[in-house]
Amino acid sequence: MGASSYNLASYGEMIADRVRAGAFLEALRAVVRPGAVVMDIGTGPGIMAVEACRLGASRVFAIEPSEVIQVAREIAAANHCADKIEFFEDISTNITIPVRADVIISDLRGALPLFDHNIPSIADARRRFLAPGGTLIGRKDRIWVAIVEAPERYRQMVGPWDRDLTGQDLSPARRLIVNDLHRIRATPGQLLTSPYLWATLDYTQIEDPDVQGESTWTVKRDGTGHGIVIWFDADLADGVCFSNGPESPEMVYSSMFLPWEEPVSLISGQIVRVHLYAKLLENNYFWRWVTRVESARAPGEVHIQFKQSQLSGTMMSLKKIHKGASDFVPQLSEDGLAQRRTLELMDGKTSLDEIARRLTSEFPARFVSWQQALTFAAGFSMENSR
Repeated sequence: MGASSYNLASYGEMIADRVRAGAFLEALRAVVRPGAVVMDIGTGPGIMAVEACRLGASRVFAIEPSEVIQVAREIAAANHCADKIEFFEDISTNITIPVRADVIISDLRGALPLFDHNIPSIADARRRFLAPGGTLIGRKDRIWVAIVEAPERYRQMVGPWDRDLTGQDLSPARRLIVNDLHRIRATPGQLLTSPYLWATLDYTQIEDPDVQGESTWTVKRDGTGHGIVIWFDADLADGVCFSNGPESPEMVYSSMFLPWEEPVSLISGQIVRVHLYAKLLENNYFWRWVTRVESARAPGEVHIQFKQSQLSGTMMSLKKIHKGASDFVPQLSEDGLAQRRTLELMDGKTSLDEIARRLTSEFPARFVSWQQALTFAAGFSMENSR
């Protein structure tokens, strides 16, 4: 499964990132042996698939659901590897292959490994595609958290809603901003606590995509806490690792920032606890973080508490919320009826030209011309036809 939201420029940035790309290439060179069968999930422009061929792989299965797979085919041909690579324009959970792979490589993460269907895709590939004794690249991700002092980043996010030039009350928008994830580049000097290992994702065993756990810190120095910074350390192969943490060089992956509702003054020795939840719902992770800051004068006594959630930061109208309620009785709209009819007409016998003409006749209020109906049907064809 790949990240279909990436454009070619995004893939270029990933290839140009010497830390990330160098680590994956080093891991491939460490484990691919002549004659190996390799699977590359989320191949993008096919760089790792081609490299596997150059290392002696006898067969490579390259999987990518987005249009960049055509670029991958052309790059494979340009590097004289097209005869060894079989491309699948689909997500990995939808395909089958005739043999098991000795090596499966994937990099489906965003700024964090808890992204999209990264974990379900890897778990499925491990069960269905990996040969006994085979190797996964990467093997493990460790997710670290710490309290961060980030006044400039916090001001960028919250400032427009705190200091409005019109004098209006913009607190509803501010509430949304502080209940969402944001990217950040934090330095070691901004950390008010030592890093805490919140989760270890062992891809040789993992099944459940949801992660939760409590972190407890003792504040190291006086300062102002603005929230929690989250990063990962990736273990790809023996001795091959990289990280997007504060101690590491800047790379294509930013760290993530969970802001607090308000900045909090902290002093050395103060205890802070955060229970952090990440749950996969449909195609996205939703995060919840509950913070308890103990009193500096009375340890154990809660001085400040925040209960925050991305669900509280989601911009969704009351109409949409109502439509998602369990007691709502849905009825297809005109557009929904046209979509259903389009799928019915995609019967393996009817051309797009005929489907468009039928749609124009049956839904005159929706399609004012044959060309408009053809564009509509062609979109369904590209997404749903074989």
